[in-house]
Amino acid sequence: MSYHYPLDESWSKEEIIDVVNFFALVEQAYEQHVKREELLAAYRKFKRIVPSKSEEKTYFADFEKSSGYASYPVVKQARESEQKTIKLD
Repeated sequence: MSYHYPLDESWSKEEIIDVVNFFALVEQAYEQHVKREELLAAYRKFKRIVPSKSEEKTYFADFEKSSGYASYPVVKQARESEQKTIKLD
């Protein structure tokens, strides 16, 4: 991993951990697979920290620019799927 997770300096330590965990699960969905419920729980925590849709889009874009992994398709598949694991190609 030679990229940085998009973070806000005003977040608490716990919030930073939750956001990093969410983006790590997005990364895992591309590289291996991730449990759907675990991803959705992490996304709910992310949304408590970043409730604004425009801010979410900014963080998603920053993460994709840095890592090459798009967060939105992962979240979309997790929401729409009934499968227990999520894997993107």
